[in-house]
Amino acid sequence: MAQVVDINYEPTPKQIIFHSTTANEVLYGGAAGGGKSKAIVMDALSRCLNFPETHAYLFRRTYTELEDTLIKEAKASYPKALGRYNVGRHDFELINGSVIHFRHCASIGDMYNYAGAEIQWLYMDELTSFEMEIYTFLKTRLRAKKSLGVEPIVRCASNPGNIGHGWVKAYFVDAGPYGSIIKASEYSKTLNRTRYYTKQYIPALATDNPYITEDYIFELERKPEALRNALLFGHWDAFEGQALTDFKIAPEHYVDRRWTHVIDPFPIPLHWRRYMSFDHGYSRPWAALWWAMDEAGILYCYREAYGWNGTPNKGEMITPGEISRRILACEKDDEARENLHVDRIADPAIFDRSRGPSVADQMRDTDGGLRGVIFRKGDNNRLNGLMQIHERLRFNDQGIPKMYFFKTCTNTIRTLPALPYSLTKPEDIDSDSEDHLYDAVRYMVMAYPMAAEPVKRYHTRVRTPYDEPGEEDDIYRGYDY
Repeated sequence: MAQVVDINYEPTPKQIIFHSTTANEVLYGGAAGGGKSKAIVMDALSRCLNFPETHAYLFRRTYTELEDTLIKEAKASYPKALGRYNVGRHDFELINGSVIHFRHCASIGDMYNYAGAEIQWLYMDELTSFEMEIYTFLKTRLRAKKSLGVEPIVRCASNPGNIGHGWVKAYFVDAGPYGSIIKASEYSKTLNRTRYYTKQYIPALATDNPYITEDYIFELERKPEALRNALLFGHWDAFEGQALTDFKIAPEHYVDRRWTHVIDPFPIPLHWRRYMSFDHGYSRPWAALWWAMDEAGILYCYREAYGWNGTPNKGEMITPGEISRRILACEKDDEARENLHVDRIADPAIFDRSRGPSVADQMRDTDGGLRGVIFRKGDNNRLNGLMQIHERLRFNDQGIPKMYFFKTCTNTIRTLPALPYSLTKPEDIDSDSEDHLYDAVRYMVMAYPMAAEPVKRYHTRVRTPYDEPGEEDDIYRGYDY
């Protein structure tokens, strides 16, 4: 007689959607307390029990995180009658031949440890802690013999923030309406055909989880605003560790240009000074931004060119000469371009000639001797550059900043708010994030740095009978500018 095993799991309504969806790739969560870890370990158990001799891989960044979350949850939730946990291999071996593997991937180099893996069920917890390269590579390990009768799937969970915030938001959260199954496609040059697949973002809040206590909600509400919005409400536009919290996108102010850094495009007056800032990349994207400066010293970023392949943080892998031609093509419609002088500023690293002609040399003299572009060296001081960006983003009393971006600069607007601080250099941007357009902004603001606003100093002097009439009243009001 078959043994009956009570799994003792009653999923929440959002967890039911997670378990039952037909999408190929799913992101679950957004807020803390939505039951993400529980959903992952129980979904893996269900699929491995229903399909014998299949393999589920559950990933976290480190084994310490695995032990504290997924492995801990699995040990508490998996009935011992269904299998045993192999401590040495970090595997839960089920009685039907299926195996649930608990694995880590701390760096891009670690992902090659799984080059030979055959994964039917891929799970990644805290997806934003991984680079997109890791996610994309692990998906290539999805395969199943026809005899298994299964279609491999990907199931992920995450809170906002961390190094992968930008690509996860773009790939899942911004792909379409929350909860909807979105159809996407990819083309294979090898097979010469297009494959269609589906993905879905399922938001879940702590309030969706009936097992969360009120004390937990109160604790989340005590957090600083950015962390509270991310963990309690699942907001993806603000998160803990966000570097440029002062970058504001307010569509209702695109016309009047108040209290926003993104504005509607307008014709640039010909007498305004023009600039272009550039950050080189090959396997990573290259970035070029065009600027105009008005009489008051306000910068307007009116055009961008971004050398990516459509995948966040992945470059086009084209030569400096080809980049130069792309830049010139972007300028072909500029008004009075034959008389328009553009001051071009670039990362000083492109002038390095230690291994032959520099990138700057190759961009100046393109193939066939055609005219290219000429740069001057930018200032690569990262901390001062970040402070200059903050200074220009700061609004005055009328809501006017010292730097704007046309709404047509879509990749700049996408990547700047998603930049996190570095975990090892807390005062700097994480250079492993998609920071190429940010670097182009940094070179521009460092080329024309702003002085910090003077601090008003208080005076203790008071008027005396010996003061001559007509002396400056400001001295006696207590402030010196």
